[in-house]
Amino acid sequence: MNRCRITVEKVSFNEDLAKKYSKEWMKTCSVFVEGQIFEIQDPWSMPDGFCSNAWSDIYKNIQTISLGGNFPSTQKEGTNLSCCTDGIRPVIFRIERI
Repeated sequence: MNRCRITVEKVSFNEDLAKKYSKEWMKTCSVFVEGQIFEIQDPWSMPDGFCSNAWSDIYKNIQTISLGGNFPSTQKEGTNLSCCTDGIRPVIFRIERI
């Protein structure tokens, strides 16, 4: 089993969709900031401070990378981009085998 690094690549906010579908208080995700890094040894344990919804969304890709798998759509082996499924405030993560 391989260690993994999870880097927050992009924190987005779809203002047009927020105005149409969400509550007035919604803004960008308050859990993550671009460039934030989490390193994990165990793909079954969510790192401290990580959003449980985002973890659930990217978990299968973390397992694939940590267990030695690759994704044909990425340029570098052992790397994948994955995101949480919040349509208003999506966060994109880079997952790397280290």
